[in-house]
Amino acid sequence: MKNLILSLLFIGSITASWGQGGLKLPALSPTAKISQDFSTSSIDINYSRPSMRNRRIFGDLLPYGKIWRTGANGATKVKFGEDVEIEGIKIKAGEYALYTIPNKDKWEVILNTGTGNWGTNGYDVSNDVARFKIKPSLMEGVCQTFTIDITDITFTTCKIVLMWERTRIVIPVTAHNEDGIDANIVKAIDHPSIPYFQAANYYNEVNRNLDKAEMYVTKALEADPKLYYMWNLKAQIEKKLGKKEAAIEAAKKSIESTMGTPNEEDNTRMNKQFIQDMNDMK
Repeated sequence: MKNLILSLLFIGSITASWGQGGLKLPALSPTAKISQDFSTSSIDINYSRPSMRNRRIFGDLLPYGKIWRTGANGATKVKFGEDVEIEGIKIKAGEYALYTIPNKDKWEVILNTGTGNWGTNGYDVSNDVARFKIKPSLMEGVCQTFTIDITDITFTTCKIVLMWERTRIVIPVTAHNEDGIDANIVKAIDHPSIPYFQAANYYNEVNRNLDKAEMYVTKALEADPKLYYMWNLKAQIEKKLGKKEAAIEAAKKSIESTMGTPNEEDNTRMNKQFIQDMNDMK
């Protein structure tokens, strides 16, 4: 035992001296960081990425029914910048360790407060804040290196995607941000630099408060009536409100605004089609 301890200390001293000498060696499971703007904050993920290296992964290297660190080395960490909801479970803003239990038909996904754990060492079920089941899908190609991505981002939703070997897991995330955004818009409208266009565009995209959207885009155009994209937005909003004549008039104004500019051809074609579609409506 004494010799073993001395050997480990010797190896540790060599490793330390290499580090001090600036030696940089490739990692078998290199770390990766994702920081994705989402809703009114961000989602940040910190994890290590093991590769297949000619190994069979799920059901072999990673046995079914056993808890997995969802990566390599230390616990994979996911940080939500605001309250979110996953599979009907409300998750408070904060950082969590991401664990999973792979199975053939369903994976169990776990968010746990043990962010300082080394892999599954130190994992305590009493620190779980959420558990939910996700059905895996089979990918056509092979993902050699374990990958986490954040995709399909909207104003209120996104997907955290896990991929390795031929298995893909999609975790749907929802931010119930409507009330907070409405309050921020009201507050911003009273600011000296009034973001009328941005507010109108947001409400048009989420299809809410269209009367406010109409008012805001109209005010934006009062400040600068030559911006064709504002007229395009106004046309879309008027169409949604069922105001056919106002929508057509806005489209015509957009065409006028781009005459003699590099955007004239594309914008004119798009708006002429819009006007035709409006005229064809009963």
